Amino acid sequence: MNRTELATPHGPAVAELHCAPEGRAGLLLGHGAGGGVDAPDLVAATRGATAAGVHVALVEQPYRVAGRRAPAPARQLDTAWLSVVEQLSTLWFDGLPLVFGGRSSGARVACRTAEAGEAVGVVCLAFPVHPPGKPEKTRQPELDAVRVPTLVVQGLADPFGQPGAAHLRDVVGLPGDHALKRDLPAVSRAVEEWLHRVLRPLDQLD
Repeated sequence: MNRTELATPHGPAVAELHCAPEGRAGLLLGHGAGGGVDAPDLVAATRGATAAGVHVALVEQPYRVAGRRAPAPARQLDTAWLSVVEQLSTLWFDGLPLVFGGRSSGARVACRTAEAGEAVGVVCLAFPVHPPGKPEKTRQPELDAVRVPTLVVQGLADPFGQPGAAHLRDVVGLPGDHALKRDLPAVSRAVEEWLHRVLRPLDQLD
């Protein structure tokens, strides 16, 4: 495992590299608002991605590196993320297609930045469709704006809501809540199978 600190406009971020044997793509995964990159579903997704031949970078946002629990504003999160993407695209993932992803808040960042960062796909773990009990405050437009293949792995009892499937969007519902801890092997399988399917056409372009 390789860890590196990366300068961003909002302070240093930290990326943790998990290599796949062949490396057909790079997947960058961000953490939730109050958690870190060691969240069980992120670990499971990393396991599934590396099994699919995809290198994974777990990205810790600057506010977490600085020891703060309260997340930075969305604009700062997105700017820091894109700065990390730009650096890792040459440092670790040179010449590889990039997939963005994350859990909860990190999934929102991945959706918002997918177009600017030229991602070929997006992986959302526990996408927070709305705050618990407040369906009127929907974040669904962030998900709907993504124009590349998207995987959403969602707990069927998630109080943050249930996104629907759509063109280019696969939704895998699993037993459990927002933490997605009840069936971690299923999280790994969902990510591995989806990455195989999405990346197969790109493999043929090499």
